Amino acid sequence: MTIDLKQEQQASLERPPFPSTPMTRVFVAAMDMVAGRKTSLAKAKMLETLAGIPYRAWERREASRLPRREAGLREACRGFLRWTQEARHNENLHLEVLDERMRELGLRDPWYLRRPARFGAVASYAVFANLLARIDMRRAFQFNAEFEDHAEHTYARFAADHPEWDGEAVSGPAVAGYAAETGSELASLGDVVRRIALDERDHMNRGFIACGMPEHVVEYEGMPERPAVACD
Repeated sequence: MTIDLKQEQQASLERPPFPSTPMTRVFVAAMDMVAGRKTSLAKAKMLETLAGIPYRAWERREASRLPRREAGLREACRGFLRWTQEARHNENLHLEVLDERMRELGLRDPWYLRRPARFGAVASYAVFANLLARIDMRRAFQFNAEFEDHAEHTYARFAADHPEWDGEAVSGPAVAGYAAETGSELASLGDVVRRIALDERDHMNRGFIACGMPEHVVEYEGMPERPAVACD
């Protein structure tokens, strides 16, 4: 079915952000300190550069444990692995779309997206994500769900702040691939940003389910089926 992206954007704007824990607030504040409080294409690109890292950490952790799982749990755990791979791929699509748009506009990467700053940020976050996954997976899921909630609200507001994007057609190969994979009709840059916001809501929902907080799932018409809880 076709999802009304403008309706879901409005729903995101009207819903208060999830009350984040101190760890998440510190992380968001650090991003604002580096890239500025105002959202830009470059700042969104930084967000997506980091967004896939936790899924890779979870995938690595579960893959190492899969051979030791009881036979009855292995299929559920394989499903969990597929989810982490799909989520990581989706975040990478976001990155490709944003990078394509910046190149179309002739925008250069700011200092925090160039080496060595980018490498340092990625390496530091990878260490954090892998360590948190090994210490407390439930906390890792919740941290990521809170981060995805922040991302959803950020993109919804980003599109609202740029109504002119609804008149900007998009036709690059990255956008075409993204539209095909998400089954979306993306006629403008505004639609692309709204779709990214909705993807972040999906990631948030799955994170809350995985950490045992399904009461915080935000349902909408056309949303993916609820996945099974994480195997752990």
